[in-house]
Amino acid sequence: MCGIFGLVGGKKNAAQVVINGLKKLEYRGYDSWGIAVRAKDTIKVERQVGKIGQAKTTLPKSNLGLGHTRWATHGGVTIGNAHPHLDCQKKLCLVHNGIVENFRPLKEKLLKNHHFSSETDSEVALHQIEENHKTMSLLKAVKTTFKQVHGMNALIVLNSKKDELIAVKNGSPLTIGLTKDTTYISSDVWSLLDHTSKVIFLEDNQLAHLTPGKVSITNLKTNKKIKPKVTKLNWQSEQSRLGKFHHYMQKEIADQPKVIDNLSRLDKDTLQFLVDSIIISSETYILGCGTAYYAALFGEYLFNLNGIKAQSIIGSEFKKYQKLLSKEDVFLMLSQSGETIDVVEAVNLAKLKKMKVLCLTNVLGSTLYRKSDHQLLLQAGQEVAVASTKAFTAKLAILIQLAYQARGDLKTGQNLIRRSAKTVTKMLAKSYQEKLINLAKKLKDQDRLFVVGRQLSYPIALETALKIKEVSYIHAEAQAGGELKHGPIALIDQGTPCIVIAPKDDTFTDMISAAHELKARGGFIIGVSPKNNPVFDVHLKVEDLKEATAILNTVIAQSLAYYLAVVRGLNPDKPRNLAKSVTVK
Repeated sequence: MCGIFGLVGGKKNAAQVVINGLKKLEYRGYDSWGIAVRAKDTIKVERQVGKIGQAKTTLPKSNLGLGHTRWATHGGVTIGNAHPHLDCQKKLCLVHNGIVENFRPLKEKLLKNHHFSSETDSEVALHQIEENHKTMSLLKAVKTTFKQVHGMNALIVLNSKKDELIAVKNGSPLTIGLTKDTTYISSDVWSLLDHTSKVIFLEDNQLAHLTPGKVSITNLKTNKKIKPKVTKLNWQSEQSRLGKFHHYMQKEIADQPKVIDNLSRLDKDTLQFLVDSIIISSETYILGCGTAYYAALFGEYLFNLNGIKAQSIIGSEFKKYQKLLSKEDVFLMLSQSGETIDVVEAVNLAKLKKMKVLCLTNVLGSTLYRKSDHQLLLQAGQEVAVASTKAFTAKLAILIQLAYQARGDLKTGQNLIRRSAKTVTKMLAKSYQEKLINLAKKLKDQDRLFVVGRQLSYPIALETALKIKEVSYIHAEAQAGGELKHGPIALIDQGTPCIVIAPKDDTFTDMISAAHELKARGGFIIGVSPKNNPVFDVHLKVEDLKEATAILNTVIAQSLAYYLAVVRGLNPDKPRNLAKSVTVK
């Protein structure tokens, strides 16, 4: 979850470059941050609690720097627990992403000869390196330590005596950037784009020795050096700039018409290959976490309604299926970042079972992208806000096209997607958004609300509730329309806001009935529907675009959540306790 950025070489002010890199990585964690630079033969460190914001550094100029923005796991949010950590001699410093699962027994042994200044598991790895370094080279000490620590981890060590960084990883992502005289390393490729387009994606169980303009990579299992694969990116760093918008979430909601329209032109042969892989499989599992899981659930409903057998799985719960998996099955993995640890673990299991792995991801070169047999990029551009928006609707747009391709009617499906892009543009206009702003003002003092949907609208109800929870901190709960009578309706009393998603399909009548049941208990009914009904206290009109109506309903959810956050005085880009990419278990 944490963000890491470092560089060695060149004539740049390393501390300033690092802090700028961390600002682009802050969505990975913003509990605390810190920077270390080499100054002659010493290490100077600056650490702070809270978000980086407009922070500036007072560290001396250097050509070697390393920084970290933290999402707390072990130890509270304090300066002492912030990274980087220094060893006892203040000759080495370390940043870490992941969890050292066996830190307690390691720490008990190290306490005899080492002083600990934090509560983190990360510091244990550093002192273990320090201990091993007493009898071996630093490079070997890092190698040895990484075999001693258990779990999915990325470690980077800065040496006070040399212009070098040593990095090693298993599970947690690290990307290396190269220029003629400077070598960069980061948790996320996007933070490198201001400096270089030439990158190397470090693989699991690889150690990288970074020196100015050069990198040497060793396979830890074979202890042999390997020739790194350099990837040249054509992405633009401008995608990560706010421009005229107040928040990244607002910008990324506004990006959706273009993203959706572009996706409506996906190659027929590519889609057919994915469809064929799904149809001929013994079982298709669609897997994701959080927002991506709700897209997976939408895919399950959509495919099954079209006669294609599929089952969605929450990534963190995939292990319950492992005895059922066979090489005749297919995994369709959904992940914006392509680094979600539970998804990556599922891929690893699928590969052991010799299953075919397909993926929809937003990041070229991500772990999921590299491990999958076949990939389809979401083409959504960078998402900076923690709450995913355009990547979710991108997934819906692709899944709908896959369903129509399976019917042999891709043209109709793509026309629907293009129409949805145009309709979203209209919905983002001032007149429509003002309705949502006014609704947000009515709801801002509520402490709970409900979202109800059936069939294809049920995953959208879940996503609506999640968005509201994530950024406004209102307790939002989603329910399948037919399940209200089985318990949840007991929570409805006078004035309880209830968002009822009622598309113009075979669920419409049942959803209106559900709305009446809620209204009879005092519910304040917000109808999201192509057609108004007297039961609605507020009507948010959407066009009827068949399956693509789900995209329109999602945009309403995203916008309402955004405005709820704003009117409640919250920053929707950086919700408390959350990080963008979940790379720890």
